[in-house]
Amino acid sequence: MAKEPLAPEYVLGQLKKGRLFPFYLFYGPDRFSLEKSIKDLREDFIPEGARDFNLQVFYGGKPGLPETSHPADIIDAARSLPFMCQNRLIIVRMTQDYPAASLESLIPYLENPVDSTCLIFVSSNPDFRIKFYRKIKESGRAVNFKKLYDNQIIPWIRKMARDMGFHIEEEACDYLKQIVGDSLMELFSEIEKLYIRYGQKTIGIKEVKELAINSRTFTIFELLDKISLKRSSDAIGVLNRFLEEEGDKVSGSLMGMLNRQIRLLWSTLSILNEGGRQIDLNKKLKLQPFQTQKLIKQSKKWRPDELERALNLLYKTDGLIKSGANKLLVLENLILSICLYKSPVR
Repeated sequence: MAKEPLAPEYVLGQLKKGRLFPFYLFYGPDRFSLEKSIKDLREDFIPEGARDFNLQVFYGGKPGLPETSHPADIIDAARSLPFMCQNRLIIVRMTQDYPAASLESLIPYLENPVDSTCLIFVSSNPDFRIKFYRKIKESGRAVNFKKLYDNQIIPWIRKMARDMGFHIEEEACDYLKQIVGDSLMELFSEIEKLYIRYGQKTIGIKEVKELAINSRTFTIFELLDKISLKRSSDAIGVLNRFLEEEGDKVSGSLMGMLNRQIRLLWSTLSILNEGGRQIDLNKKLKLQPFQTQKLIKQSKKWRPDELERALNLLYKTDGLIKSGANKLLVLENLILSICLYKSPVR
């Protein structure tokens, strides 16, 4: 009977105790965490001075290709005794590129592995109908690097910051996630920048904004904020700076984000008009409290018919841009038409 896949944290817990299993299968969509785990294994399982002798990397593929490692060579390396330390680490990348017959030739080793060797198979798309993968799963050695759920990203940011040696406030985490998105690779890069710039101190939203002030993503959100508050002159200034820095090729993505923002304002206004509260917005819109708090403030500037008109203007503007009209002029007119229009009081 197949066992449930292991969590990456379990393997890292084993690593801290110095007791890894003789083999694992690493797979799953979270490539950042997968590669970071391999990096941790390389650095902590084999001493630096002994890595040249006890760390080997092989590559899967079809037999006959020059970059393909023969399964027999992998087995020979795994059966070799460690030199100058207690362990050996063997990493087999692109395991999914091996044909089933090649993988099957590795099964005898899985049935009688060498305890001093940790053999890691890395696969982007394991087929558990194949006997080799099924064998590893039944042994309880398959490690699934799942994509984080939305509510796990902020705790992950705080943990990464803590591991580097600094504390980041929750509101700053919210803001960082908002401007960067859910890519762990990009988030980790921004966390590293925060550490390099500010060192071991408490990081708040002020520091995150200072770091992000020149980024394209920050500029887009700054523009959306100005439009959402109907600050037309400020919005025009940000628009000009944005197009100067990025060029008018980004007008399509800007239109998409503006469309989403208007729809969020419309949904916020509808929920609030029906007696909803911020907690209802958090659940229905699936946003962080930091974001819904901002939407509540912005929605007070709008009436439902104004938002409906804004969506119609977005549709017409998109058509003009695609027809080859001057993007800066069209976008400036759009902002002025959205922000300066006042619906008749009913």
